[in-house]
Formats: sequence, structure tokens, C-alpha cells
Amino acid sequence: MAGRVLELRVHGVSNTPPDQILGLHPEPADAPPQPRLVAGGAVTGFYRAPSGGPDDPLAVEAYSWGQLTSGARTARDVERALWTLLLPFTLANVALHARPGIPPDPDQERWASRSGITAWLIRLFCLSLTSTVVLAVTGIGVDLIGWQCVDDYCLGRIPGPWEFLAHGWWSEGARALAVGLLVPLALLAVLGLVAWRTYQYEAEMPADPSPAQVLHTPVAAPTDAEPPVAQPPEEPPPEPEPPPPDPTNPLQDPTFWWGEGQLRRAAVLHLSTGAVVAAAVPLGTVLAMDPPRGVRAAVAWPAVTVGAAVLVIAVVALSRPYLTRRAGSTPLGPWSAAVAGLAALAVLGTVALLLLPDGPAGTPLAGWRPPRGCAEDPAIPGCFADRSLPGYDWILAWLCAGQLLLLITIGGVARSGRRALAPPVAAGLLLVGGVFWIDGWLPALPPAPDPLAVWMLAVPAVTLAAVGLVLPRTPIGTGLQPLEPHTDVGWGGRGPAVIAGFGWLLCIANTTGLLYWVTDRLNNGATPSGQSTVTPPIPVMWAGLAFAVALAVLAVTLARAAVLFYRLRRREYAELVPPGHNLSLHDLRRCRDVSAFRALHRLVGEHAIRLVGCYAIAATALVTLGCAAALSHTRPHPVDAADGAAVVKVVSDVGDSLLGWLPVLVAAIGALVYRNDTVRRTVGVIWDVGTFWPRAAHPLAPPSYAERAVPELQTRIAGLLALTEHDPRRVDGIILSGHSQGTVICTAVILQLPARWRRRLWFFSYGCQLTRLYGRIFPAYFGPDRLPVLAEALTVAPRWTGWTNFWRDTDPLGWPVNAGERDLAVRDPEALHPSGGEVADPPIRNHSGYPDAPEFHQERARVARLLRRGVPLPRQPVG
Repeated sequence: MAGRVLELRVHGVSNTPPDQILGLHPEPADAPPQPRLVAGGAVTGFYRAPSGGPDDPLAVEAYSWGQLTSGARTARDVERALWTLLLPFTLANVALHARPGIPPDPDQERWASRSGITAWLIRLFCLSLTSTVVLAVTGIGVDLIGWQCVDDYCLGRIPGPWEFLAHGWWSEGARALAVGLLVPLALLAVLGLVAWRTYQYEAEMPADPSPAQVLHTPVAAPTDAEPPVAQPPEEPPPEPEPPPPDPTNPLQDPTFWWGEGQLRRAAVLHLSTGAVVAAAVPLGTVLAMDPPRGVRAAVAWPAVTVGAAVLVIAVVALSRPYLTRRAGSTPLGPWSAAVAGLAALAVLGTVALLLLPDGPAGTPLAGWRPPRGCAEDPAIPGCFADRSLPGYDWILAWLCAGQLLLLITIGGVARSGRRALAPPVAAGLLLVGGVFWIDGWLPALPPAPDPLAVWMLAVPAVTLAAVGLVLPRTPIGTGLQPLEPHTDVGWGGRGPAVIAGFGWLLCIANTTGLLYWVTDRLNNGATPSGQSTVTPPIPVMWAGLAFAVALAVLAVTLARAAVLFYRLRRREYAELVPPGHNLSLHDLRRCRDVSAFRALHRLVGEHAIRLVGCYAIAATALVTLGCAAALSHTRPHPVDAADGAAVVKVVSDVGDSLLGWLPVLVAAIGALVYRNDTVRRTVGVIWDVGTFWPRAAHPLAPPSYAERAVPELQTRIAGLLALTEHDPRRVDGIILSGHSQGTVICTAVILQLPARWRRRLWFFSYGCQLTRLYGRIFPAYFGPDRLPVLAEALTVAPRWTGWTNFWRDTDPLGWPVNAGERDLAVRDPEALHPSGGEVADPPIRNHSGYPDAPEFHQERARVARLLRRGVPLPRQPVG
């Protein structure tokens, strides 16, 4: 049998259908040919052309994984659209993998190291994001519904039978808050259920193709009447695989894509912490407004104790190997059960305290709630006063300030190591000390000046903490200079803070928008920032003003990008059209089109990360001012605004209204991502890049498709290469062909494969962003000292490196790699005008159509000959 080679193609983020991956084109007036499924199923499958046969010397097979993140219009599209609302969790999870200096072996990472401290801080930040969402929903259930809605007029606007909270036993004391607490607990139950259903991704593992794993049916011993059946000779057992060398890239860790146990334990920790945070809001209000005595004290203080124990365990556990190591399908363990049990006790204790009658120690809670009957008679005293839940504004403002300091700490430590801890820690201590001083809790010091307020300390504290972001950068890796396509680490080594920060901003936008939208509905469309019976938290009002300013800054950034694009396009056009040219008007028009794509290629590869960094700096300054304003506990404008304050009120109301519809807009875009190819290619890049990484930091993020795609590709490759010589499906070699994001998936597959399979493998990468984007944002995996590991893994003899990279200067994401592979530039377009009898212009393919290029066909034919021939001797030239 002549040698056979298989090209196994893996598509990118646009969920290219299998027929397009295989290059199947319908004949005129005929139905398009349907590829046949040869392995897998409807969600992820391996397809071949219907006309292909077992004797084809070069077969092409397509692996379709896009149904994991997008697909047909099914009932799961609704669930996937809701996953889009969890994009902040995804970005926070991605930040963990953007750390510089991650050791190749996870067991070598120590907590006190730079990467270890950064990982702990990122996990703490992820826990705070969960708390942010829980606090927002708690504000809806406990503050807006359970506290401020005191009559049928308000409660009747809520879907469901909530009117009973305005009458009888439920309207007394804090009992309505216990009912409102069901809203955040229901959210946590939904998040837990969704996370539990997606653990199947992390449970996927590659199968062993060895014959020992095949189950045989027992056969009865032959009798005299039944002659024995001749059995084919058994295949000799495979040679034992030599022990793998020490890993030099974290993607070589065998448990990297198998973190089912870690995910379950982390999810229990997040859900338990969220439940304690939700219970702390009404519990803290009752403790502050009506200090408990007697039976109430016997219920309240144990609830406080066990809730505090859950928070302490969570902070400590996030730094321990129990949670930070991915060890496969491991049990939850006693600590997880203890945390869940303590959280349940804290919630039950809180509910019991809320159901008890008011005590005599403080002011009855009814005196702090809004008066009844404001809808019928707005002249009732206190109708339009701010009667929101006491302390809730304070919790949100301090959480915002703490998260900002935590983000600055993450960026400083990721860039400069442990020495960057000093400025933010000093800033936090000074801020807390200043609060104690202003409140008179430091009797050894003279009293603070009367004009001094807490919000005045926020900006100086953040400025002091930001000193850690500008300290000299600590070298990482082996000290190699960045390769030309890499240029440098993204954002000067502050990548984890930038990525997590954008997730935080989106989380704040979603949660404050949800709070504003619900408040607007409860007020029957009245502007909540004006005269209204239900008042949103003061930080929500400031968030609307900050959001409007942030949109203006974003518009300026996009305008700057447009100016850069225009300049780059002029330069590229000048290179294509030299002085004294004799090009026709048609060719000049084509040159303008080509120059636009070349300019976009340079804009994305050379300026995109810097533009994002500039916007991050502006957003940091804006958030700092916003946190200081939220700590002031004052509105951004008076209720009856006039003159200049009226302009501020209009801007704030517009921002709040936009925030109110932002979650709906995000969910709608998420639905279109799964149904519309144009939206898919535009915004799906961010989604697929984010959900590529395993959920090692935030367990409630959407599942990682690579947790399933990588093991399936490993199983398919190893299974085909392990077939016997007499099997008609056997192949001599495989060309693993990855496009765009498929290149990243293939890289993870190759680094997980044993050496015996890599010897018969060749890697084709095209539309490849392993250097300009992935190499700069994720240097621990694709940096200049980690990416060459891939070339070494594909090198089985001198001058034999099984990796060819194709790129175009019109492809925004396709760049040369320069890591030991063979780089081939693909001309695009093939000509400026039709030739050879054609009537249409050769298309500008930019990021698509690489397998149709002549350079691709020539290289594939060359590689197929080499794979059929086997590994050449060192003296034989290659290529």
C-alpha cells in the first residue's frame, strides 16, 4: 500500500462549516455537497469529503469545534447568550494566564514568588467579582424590594405575588428583608447549576490508543465438533515511551486541560462566599440600627462568627495547592464541605434573626424605611427623601475602592515582583488609618480638621499605590531579547491588571445598569436620580456619569485609531504606487483596496495593544475619581438641578439609562454571536480567545471549549497513527493544519502529545497570532523563550522541523513567527487585475482562504513526500 498522509484542518473563531473547511464547492444548479462524518458527533466532529476514498494518497479531514461556542438556533442559544453576561468572569479568569514568569511545572510555583503572589491576588479579585454581582442582586432583593417597596403600589410592579410583604406579619420589622434575600440566593443557585452542568468539559481526557485498552468478548473453548478458528497474529506490544523530559512550557502539563476537581472545589468556595456576602447586607443593617440583645444576640453573633470564618477560609484557601493545582477528578474534600456547611449556618442564622421581632436596644427599623402612601399623596413627609437601606451605599463604595487598589497591586507585582507590594499596601493602611482618624477612633492623635472627609483621601491613596506600577520591570524567563514579531510584553508586564480591569469595568457597568433599570421600573418610569419614591444607591448615580465620560474617552480612542489607520494606509499606498508609475485607473483602485488591508494588518499588529493601554490609563483615572465620589455619599447633582448642575444631571441620566439597557444589549449581542456570521467575526474573537483558557481562576466563568477540543484532537491523532499496517484507515503521517484560533488549539495539542506521535506529525499554521497578540499578552506560554519549545517538540532530526507558518501582509492577525519554523509569505491578492481568461479580479483574502493559495499547495505536496518517506538522515537536505 502506498503511503498515505492526512491533513487534519482545525478552523478558527468564525465557526467555519465543514464543507467550507474542506473546500467543497457546489456545481451550478446543484445542491452543495455534504461532507460525511467519520468520527465524533453533532457538536464536535471530524468530516471528510464525500468523494474521498481509503486509497487517496493525501486525504483532507476537518475538525469542527465551533458548536461548542456557537451553532444552530437551538434552545441552548438562550443559555449561551446568558453566558455572555458572565464575560467579566471570563476576562478575570484570562488575567491569571497573562502573568509573566509562570513556571513550566506548576509544582515549582511557590506562593511567595512573583507569579504565586500574582495568582493569589487574581483569585482574590475573582472572588470579589462574584461578590460584586451578588451585592448588586442583593440590592435588588433586599434594598429595593424588601426595604424601599412598602406598599402595594410599588410591589405590584414586580412580577409575582410580592404584595404580601406590605401587609400583616411580613411587613413588621426586618421580615421583608428575609424574603428579599431569596433573590441573591436564587442567583447563586442558578450559577451553581450552570457551572455544575459544564463540568463535562473539564472531565474530558484523551483516550489511550494502545490495544490493551480494547475490551474483548470472552470466547468459549473449542470442542471436538468445532475446529479452532485461526486467529491473526497479535501485534507486538509498542515500545515503552521514554520518560518525558522536564516541561519547559506550562502547556506541557498533563493536567492543564483536566481540572474538574479544582473547578468543583473553587465553585463551592465562590458560591459559599457569595451566600455569606448576601447575608451580610441585611445582617449588618440590623446589627448597626438595632443592636441585638438576649435571644437576638444568641442568634446574631454566631451567624457573624461563622460568616467571618467562611471569608477567612476563602482568603487562605485561594493560596493553597488544594485549590491552585489542577489534579483531575479529585473529590471535594472536607474543607469544601466545611465551607458549605458554615455558609449555610450563616444564612440560616441571618434569616432567623430577620424573622425575629425588633429589639429594644435601638431605633425600630420601621422608622428608617420610606413612609407608606407616597403614590397617592406625594406630600407625605419623607416621600422623596433618600430612604435606601442604611449602609448599603457604604459597602458598594468601599468594595469599589478595595478592588481598584487590588488591581493596582496585581499590575505592580506582575511587572516588578514583590517589591511592588509596598506602595499599595502602604496606601491601603494610610486610607484605613485616615478613616479611623476622621471618625475619632485614634484618641492618641489630635482630632482631624472639620473640612477633611474620607473621599478626599481616596485620590492620594490611589496615587501612592500607583507608584508600584512604574517601578523598574523585573526580568522574566531566560533573559532572551524579544523576537521581532513579539516586539515586547504587552502593557509593560501589567497585562493581568489590564485584562482583569476591563472585566471589572464591564461587571460594574452590568450590575449598576441592572440596579438602575429595576429602580426605574419600580418608579414607573420616573427618573430615579430626581424625585422618586425608590432611590438607587448613590454609587449607581456616579456610575452613570462615569459611564458617559468613558464613552466619550472611547470615542476619542477610536478617533485616534482612525487617524493612525489613515496614515498607515497612505504609506502603504505610496509603496504600492511608485513615482512615475504606468498603472491603469483600475489597478490604482485595486492598490487602494490592498493598502487598506495592509494598513489594518499593521494597525492591529503594531498599535492595537498600545491603544488599549492608553484607554486603560484614562479609565484608571476616571475610576479613581469615581471611587472618591462614591465615598463622598453625595449625589452628583441636586434633585432639582439648575444651571450647570442641570447639564450634569442630563449627562448622568443619559449614562444611567444606557447602563440600564447595557445587560440587555450584551445578551442580545451574545445571541447574535451564535447566530450571525458578521457579528460572530467581529466580537466573537474576544469571546473565543477568552474561553480558550481553562477556568483556573474563576469557576463560574463560561466553560473552556479547549477542555474538550484538545483531548479530542489528541485522541484522533494518536488513534490514527497507532493503527496497524493492515488497517485501511492507517496513515503514515498527519499534517495538523490550524487557522487563526485553530493555530492556538493545535499548539496545545502538539505540546501534549507523546514524542512517538510527534515524529509523524507536521504543523501548518496560518492566520497565526502566536507572536504579535498571544506572545505579548500571554508571554508565559507564547513568549520568545517559550514558543521555541513548540519548534523543538517538532524537531526529530537536524534540519527537520515539522512546522510551516503561512502569513500575509494583508492579514490583520497573520504574522511570521520566527521561532525555528519555516515561514512562507503568501501573496495577496495574486494579481491586481484578471488574467488567464478570468473576468473577475483576484480576491483579497486577507485572513481566509489560505488552503487555496498556490504556496500552500506546493508546501503541502513537499511535506507529504517527506512524511511518506519518513525522517530523513541528517545528511539529506530538506526543502
